[in-house]
Formats: sequence, structure tokens, C-alpha cells
Amino acid sequence: MEDIFELYSKYSFSDIRFNELMKNHTSFKIGGPADIFIIPETIEELINAIKIARESNIPYFVMGNGTNLLVKDGGIRGLVIKVNSKINQMFIEGEKITAQAGALLSDIAKFALNNSLSGMEFASGIPGTVGGAVMMNAGAYNGEMKDIVSKVKVLTKQNDIVTYSKQEMNFGYRKSRVIEEELVVLEVEFDLKSGDYNEIFEKMKDLNERRSSKQPLELASAGSTFKRPEGYFAGKLIDEAGLRGLRYKDAQVSQKHCGFIVNLGFATYKDVSTLISIVQKTVKDVHGVDLELEIKVVGED
Repeated sequence: MEDIFELYSKYSFSDIRFNELMKNHTSFKIGGPADIFIIPETIEELINAIKIARESNIPYFVMGNGTNLLVKDGGIRGLVIKVNSKINQMFIEGEKITAQAGALLSDIAKFALNNSLSGMEFASGIPGTVGGAVMMNAGAYNGEMKDIVSKVKVLTKQNDIVTYSKQEMNFGYRKSRVIEEELVVLEVEFDLKSGDYNEIFEKMKDLNERRSSKQPLELASAGSTFKRPEGYFAGKLIDEAGLRGLRYKDAQVSQKHCGFIVNLGFATYKDVSTLISIVQKTVKDVHGVDLELEIKVVGED
């Protein structure tokens, strides 16, 4: 295999970096270097970066805004592609909004509000991109992506561009066809409903105030650390196990919401991983319930 640094240096990517620290690109502020790091400016650049990696057998990882990632201290070998606000065009036609994969959910929600379209309210405070949100069927406050998505345009492992309907996306709790088939989201269409601007605004305001009052948004984290076990709430189980505020070095179970593990400043992957293991073992011992990670762990030790 040709040296990946030389290979990618041959191409005129708008933003290409070498040995880029992942802690600068995740909300957890944790993670070692990625060998090659590209932020494409267009869908075409995104597809080209992936095709080069595939044709050269280079491992690659596509990320969004980094709000659900825990990257290991050794970093990520191969290529990391960050699909962010450079690929964020939005279009409206009637009650449908189409957004490119890098658009932030909060921006799409504002766009919907400004056009008096209802349905995006629950997503207005979710910090990630639409690509990442659709991949994991993100949700909050009794709403999920599957409730409002009508079509998803993706790049398949065979480098074909395909559009799937909502029914074909295999949406489930924190999962979708994107995960199952290692697809790359390019564009998403939302089917919303006409509504009253003031009512939509007030609902968004209420949900965002509830979020800020109950979640440790002032500290670095990757959102909810654990999935919701069937019949339970992870945060409640952790709290009842006596783990609120438990700290391992600079990793801590949030005092504000026990479902979050936060970085107090200088936590490493190893610190967070150790604390996660303690929490999982304690909850299993006390409640007999297995806590499964909601955050995505990537990279090498």
C-alpha cells in the first residue's frame, strides 16, 4: 500500500491535516492523533476522499460534529473525514426540508421555525449533525429522527449513491441501516407540518430550558453515556447505586445528571473507560442490569 501521507498529499483537498489531535474535534475533548484528517467542503470532496481510501485499502472513519464520540488515547490510524458545517446546505419545498449531512440539527430546527414548520422541536437542542443523528436515530423528549425523516441519500460500500425511504432505513433504538451496512449519509429529507410560529418557538424554548437545567452542558462530555435499558433509566440506576459524582482522576459521573460522564479538564480515554467499567459493574451488582454504551468508542490504545 502506498504511503497514505504521500497518497493524500497528491490531491487538492480544501482542508487536509496530518497527525491531527482528535481531542480538538470531539465534545469530550479527548483523543489522540488521526493520521490523515480531512474536512471536505463539498459532497464531491467527501465522496472522493472515501473512494481513494477504499481503492487503496486505507482504513477510514467518517464523523460528524464529534458529539457522541470517545476517541482512544492512541488516536485513529488511517483517514478521518469530518463532515461538518461546510456541507450544510438546506432547501425547502412546501412542508419538506432537505439538508446536507453536515448541517447541524439545531440549524435545521431554526430553519424549520423560520418557515413555521413543526416537527423538529425535539431536535433543536441536540448538538450533532444530521448525518450522525440519522445514523443512530438520535432522539430526545419523546421524538426521534424516524418520526420526521422521509428520505435519506447515502453512499454505499460499492460507491453507489442510493436514496432510501424511511421504511427502508431500518430505524430502531439508536440504530439504522446506516450502521448495519456501513453507509455514509449524504443528504436527508424531512417531512414536517405547517404550524404556528409562536407555538413552535415556545416549545423549542421550553425543551431547551429543560435540557440546560437538567444536563451538564457546561462540561465536556459526549452526551448520554449509556443507552436506556428496557424498562429503566440509566441515570436513575446509576444514582440509586450511589455513584452520583463518582470521580476517577478527571472523569466524573455528573453531579447534575448521572447518565452523563463528564471531563473535568484533563481526562484521558483510559480515565473515562475505567470509570465506565466501574459504573457498569456496580449497576450490574446492585440492580442486575447491564448498561450498554450509547457513545461510540473509536481508535487505538
